[in-house]
Amino acid sequence: MYYGEIKKCDVADGPGVRVSLFVSGCRHHCEGCFNAKTWDFTFGQVYTAEVEQSLLDAMAPDYISGFTFLGGEPMEPENRPFVFSLAKKLRERFPEKTIWLYSGYTFDTEILEWAKDDEIVKNLLPLLDVIVDGEFILKEKNLNLKFRGSANQRLIDVKKSLAEGKTVLCDESNLR
Repeated sequence: MYYGEIKKCDVADGPGVRVSLFVSGCRHHCEGCFNAKTWDFTFGQVYTAEVEQSLLDAMAPDYISGFTFLGGEPMEPENRPFVFSLAKKLRERFPEKTIWLYSGYTFDTEILEWAKDDEIVKNLLPLLDVIVDGEFILKEKNLNLKFRGSANQRLIDVKKSLAEGKTVLCDESNLR
């Protein structure tokens, strides 16, 4: 896997101060994408064990609230094994911190369907707290939305959704 950027002090892609990994590779090619350079699966740098360790080290300070996967597209089949491996390590080492994932795929019609047959997706989902789902739609762009760019995108509470067997949206009043 390649990645386009790492932010070790990100305040835009989830609540609090976060560490964020922008993976490379995306098949959505949304019109108006803010990060179109990451559509290329070989954009940026190779994700290595050293890079992973630097991400884990960056998560250690108390002021870091959590970790965010973005892209590109973290849920592309080529990226899933790396995303799962890192998410598992993050959850083990920092159980009190949140893990967010941004995906252009929809939670209920695509991601949950994959989880039925794909062990990686099935095992990844319980590690996540929030999935921001849906492609960016330029005509629905809204800069007043919290943690998303277009009105069609949703903030999914993954743990509640899995427990209740239906898609449960986050209570945005609790996201600071």
